[in-house]
Amino acid sequence: MENSRKFKSIDTLTREIEDLLLRHVIPGQRVAIAYSGGLDSTVLLHCVKAICANHDVSLSSIHVNHDISPNADAWTAHCEQQARLLAIEHMTVKVKVARDSQEGLEASARELRYATFARLPVDWVLLAHHLDDQAETLMHNLLRGSGVLGMAGIPSVRSKYLRPLLKISRARLLDYAKQHSLTWCEDESNQDQRHARNYIRHTVLPLIAQRYPAVAAQLGAASEHFADAQRLLEDLARVDAGQTPLSFPFPVSAIATLTPIRAGNLLRHLIVSNSMQPPNQARLVEFVRQLREAGPDRHPQLDFGTHSLRVKNRQILLSDSAPH
Repeated sequence: MENSRKFKSIDTLTREIEDLLLRHVIPGQRVAIAYSGGLDSTVLLHCVKAICANHDVSLSSIHVNHDISPNADAWTAHCEQQARLLAIEHMTVKVKVARDSQEGLEASARELRYATFARLPVDWVLLAHHLDDQAETLMHNLLRGSGVLGMAGIPSVRSKYLRPLLKISRARLLDYAKQHSLTWCEDESNQDQRHARNYIRHTVLPLIAQRYPAVAAQLGAASEHFADAQRLLEDLARVDAGQTPLSFPFPVSAIATLTPIRAGNLLRHLIVSNSMQPPNQARLVEFVRQLREAGPDRHPQLDFGTHSLRVKNRQILLSDSAPH
């Protein structure tokens, strides 16, 4: 009886992923899976292969080697081997992560990873974030004092990125992987509780779950409410931008005439609309203050991640990498 329930759960998982995919992906399109080699992306790759074959969708996988872990090359070899076994077109991209980035090693790696995904000649990139990731993200952002954008958590769809597992728990993914005898890599850094997210994953959420067993699902539901609020803020930003395109260069006048709160909201939306991770609130607020108060002979500048915003001729310009 227990095995039959597991099979039913696994079938349900596949149907849930298929239903979400078919809301966005149409026959003839090209889909790439961001394949780290871990449990989550391994299950996603295995599930989506059959779904794509049944619906005339071209499937490939991409592995980004950050060369941070001593096991990075072994993970690369594993991903390449699994892709061959599944007869899936696969590519590996090796990136150089800046160890002295202002935003930290993890943020720098993320920037390079998404820059790699953005260049892929595909219609959709599938990412394997799941329900537990969403809960961790919400808790982490809450403790960091994040605003509505941070509390909206991980979006299920943004630009060409699609996350079919976002309402599926890690426990269900593990059941699927065991039932299908899948193999995956374990990132040793995920056990290091010196990192805030790992502490939340291994200590904070399990403790809360003792009193509130549905904590992951409840936090996931809360993120959807925050996402609704974030969409309203984005609508307001588009109203405030008026006829000005949300691209760089962007006129200072479009921001300087707004109230500080609405100016910050528009600038944040401008940054996110151009596929960048915004800086923290304090730095954003300070840059808005400078934009509103600086004379025409001043040139405010904001460095964040691998990007830089600077003012020249009353236009906000974007550089691909912050100057040193």
